[in-house]
Amino acid sequence: MSPAVDASREPLVRVEAIHTYYGKSHILHGVSLEVGHGEVVGLLGRNGVGKSTTLKAIAGLVPPRQGRVLLEGQPISHLPPHKLARLGIGYVPEDRRVFRLLTVMENLRTGLDRHGVTKARKQALLDKVFAYFPVLAERRSQAGGTLSGGEQQMLASARAMMLEPKIILLDEPTEGLMPRMVGQIRQIIEVLHSEQVAVLLVEQNVPLTLEAGQRIYFMEKGEVRHEAPAADLHVGDAVIHQYMGV
Repeated sequence: MSPAVDASREPLVRVEAIHTYYGKSHILHGVSLEVGHGEVVGLLGRNGVGKSTTLKAIAGLVPPRQGRVLLEGQPISHLPPHKLARLGIGYVPEDRRVFRLLTVMENLRTGLDRHGVTKARKQALLDKVFAYFPVLAERRSQAGGTLSGGEQQMLASARAMMLEPKIILLDEPTEGLMPRMVGQIRQIIEVLHSEQVAVLLVEQNVPLTLEAGQRIYFMEKGEVRHEAPAADLHVGDAVIHQYMGV
């Protein structure tokens, strides 16, 4: 059974009416959303509506010019990405950004080798990740760039887990993967959820998002236009067709 989300608590992440720009281009027009502790939330919409920019705004990569982002009730919009990572915001970009020439173990150590983490804690984190993703243990000496797309997504997510995040922002994890590998992405989300790590998922795969998520936001033209419980939605619904064109 999935861990329950306590609706009475302060949301883990709250985005309040943010506006972001790339140069003079106005991308996000007052986006607001929430992610609870341990909750999996999907962010759906056509390409180019601002979904990835929303993740980047939360991660500090594209700071909003207006509005604010809060983590457990504390404003964080002014903080740089590396400080947000220390506070518990993990980010797995669409291109995964695995260090292709480094081994699986060396990739994981980029998240492990940080101040204040004891040798015993590092080993415990590695053991946990390898238990969840045995293929990474089998290929710990293999270069990251030689892994399959699904395995690289596992590695990128496992590397983020080394930071012991409170939330992981997961951007288009199935992009470029063969359909038979989508199950691996579902496994990754299940692992994060079982660890009480919240997930904000941007994804074009509607069935996966509805299956994995607890709530769904729909974006259009840089705005959040609709929100619904995932359990109330089906692939053939009019709202899916309206915002996804499928």
